[in-house]
Amino acid sequence: MKKVIFATGNQDKMGEIRSILCDWDMEIQSMREAGIDLKIVEDGKSFEENASIKANAVAAQLEEEGVVVFADDSGLEIDYLGKEPGIYSARYLGEDTPYKIKNQKILERMEGVPKEKRTARFVCAIAAADKHGEICVTRGTIEGYIGWEPSGANGFGYDPIFYLDEYGCSTAELSPELKNQLSHRGKALSAMRRKLESLAV
Repeated sequence: MKKVIFATGNQDKMGEIRSILCDWDMEIQSMREAGIDLKIVEDGKSFEENASIKANAVAAQLEEEGVVVFADDSGLEIDYLGKEPGIYSARYLGEDTPYKIKNQKILERMEGVPKEKRTARFVCAIAAADKHGEICVTRGTIEGYIGWEPSGANGFGYDPIFYLDEYGCSTAELSPELKNQLSHRGKALSAMRRKLESLAV
C-alpha cells in the first residue's frame, strides 16, 4: 500500500485524520486532492453499511494498484432519544444546518432530563477498499453524556455538547492530542491501521 484516499470533503475531519495518523509513513489524500468528484448516496441502515458504500464507490474509480480508500460514517447516539440522530447525524435538521442550531435543538429536546438518562456515545465505522473491492471494516466508540450547554472551541460538530465524566468537560474542551487518543474516530482508525498492517495490504 502506497497511498490512502479518504472519502470525505470535510476539512475538519481531514485535519483530525491526518493528526491521528501523523506517525504513519503513508501519503493521505482527500477525494478532492485525488481528483475524484463523486456524489454518493448513503442509504445504508448502519454506520458500517454507509462507510462501505462510500469506500467501494470511490475505490471503483481507482486505476492504480497500491491505493486504498478509507471512508468513515460517524455520528452521535443519544439513548434518551432512541439513539437519534445516529446515522443521520450529519443530515439532522438538514445537511446545511449549522451545528450550533443542531446542538441547540438537541439541548431543547433534552430539557429537564436528569443526568443518568443523558447517556450518549459517538460511533465511527471505517471501511477500507481497493480497486478490487472491500478489504475490512472497523468500529470505534466513546461513551459520555449530553451536557446542559455547549462548551469549548477545540472540536467540531456535536463536540461542544458531548461531555466526558472522567474529564469533567466536553470533547470540544479537550486538547487535540487527548481527543485523538480517546475519540471514536481515533479508535476506529487505529484499529484499521493495525488490521491493514496485519494483512500486509
